[in-house]
Amino acid sequence: MDSLWLRKENASDKEYCDLCHEIETKLDLPISFEGTYKWVVFLDSRINPCVPVLNRYYGVFRDGKLKTRGIDLRRHDTADIVRDCQREILALLSRASNSIEFRELIPSALEIAKRYVRLIRTGRVPAEKLLLEKRLSKSPEEYKSLSHQAIAAQQLHREGRYVHAGQNIRYIVTADKATIRGNRSVPSELFREAVGYDVEAYVKLLITSITNIFLPLGYDASMIRETLQT
Repeated sequence: MDSLWLRKENASDKEYCDLCHEIETKLDLPISFEGTYKWVVFLDSRINPCVPVLNRYYGVFRDGKLKTRGIDLRRHDTADIVRDCQREILALLSRASNSIEFRELIPSALEIAKRYVRLIRTGRVPAEKLLLEKRLSKSPEEYKSLSHQAIAAQQLHREGRYVHAGQNIRYIVTADKATIRGNRSVPSELFREAVGYDVEAYVKLLITSITNIFLPLGYDASMIRETLQT
């Protein structure tokens, strides 16, 4: 879906709606007005970090409703513990009415992230909050490079489960050093709490998530790690 982002000081919703009507009339191009944002943050491109992209952003409408696209919160392969942290941070930031108030809330947002880091480090995050999901590009026996999802798929295969290319595998990165080649993961069906999860792997995922949303504001991964004292 294509989008058009416009900015005009003190513009009213009616002005934007009138513009949509004019575009639709003159160009015979269907277009609708979604709303006016109090603020919006466009995330950097994964290909070129210096260029923001229009399909990865988060922002708040004038009515206070939060809108997100292309961030970890919206991805199906994000662990719920990371998703919960990002959701709580964005709920806090949504209170800001402008960019100044937004920046004033960043220290409090990072305190939320610190709390989640401490929670992960306790080793007591429930298994259902740790699940990661990836799609298999090959059958288990075809993998030569053993990614986490490949290891999880091979374990299921050895258990006699039917696993095939194109299937989504749900797994937990574990603290069990006995797994294959140091790539530690267990499919959700076989995970036991006694095995434990890889604390540092999930802290790293959390840091990446926080960096993703604050990088356009000058907070890179090293700064986030230092701020979270990890």
